Amino acid sequence: RPAGVHTEEKGRKSLFGASIGRGAQRVINAMVRWLAYGRINPNVLTVIGVSINVLSGLLFGLGYFFWAGVILIVANLFDMLDGQVARRTGQVTRFGGFLDSTLDRVSDMAAFVGLMTFYARDTELHSTLNVLLAGLALVGSVLVSYASARAESLIPKCDVGFLRRPERVVLLIIGALSTHPGSESLFANRMPAVLWILCVGSFWTFAYRVYHTWKELNRTAEEPSPAPAAALPEPAAEPDAAPGGAPPKGAGASN
Repeated sequence: RPAGVHTEEKGRKSLFGASIGRGAQRVINAMVRWLAYGRINPNVLTVIGVSINVLSGLLFGLGYFFWAGVILIVANLFDMLDGQVARRTGQVTRFGGFLDSTLDRVSDMAAFVGLMTFYARDTELHSTLNVLLAGLALVGSVLVSYASARAESLIPKCDVGFLRRPERVVLLIIGALSTHPGSESLFANRMPAVLWILCVGSFWTFAYRVYHTWKELNRTAEEPSPAPAAALPEPAAEPDAAPGGAPPKGAGASN
């Protein structure tokens, strides 16, 4: 195939993907403007988002994987909106950031607890291995987030690793939407494979963040400290100063 044709096709695909991204961003921006106009408190959006995530976890536990995936998409739309609404309305607060990051952990746990519940139930899809994988993925996701939070009290930033929360959510959505019991399609019922990826990837990301923090702390310790400033000579006493450097008469002492 001529190189020009290949480049043209690649350009069209890139343009198509960019168009989808711009379209989605326009929809999100319109929602942000509407919510900002209504002076919606961003913390309310955060709480709504985590409540919908808990509903998704309940659907996972009941075995309604496809609808759990759909609900998960809606829930994480709120996760994108709260921060943008806060910035647009000038309601950015430290408590808001704390609340958002804390409730994100609840959202993660809700999905994994739902999956553990489903695979532990006495159904034809019962799987002790999948219960174990979901449990380890839950532990791994919490460790990734904790390592980042603790490290950033020591170094400026620690968001390294390929399996951060957005990637975990996308994988859970893929696993949920692909679940169609009885389907023989190669791409159907991929949740067990997703759990393997989440389990291994989360612990790898956790280990990498520990290594990154260790490396950054060592690099900081090895950097030479700045030379102390040369001592300045003491100023000569003022003509009307009292002996011993006492303040002149009439000068108010500032304690």
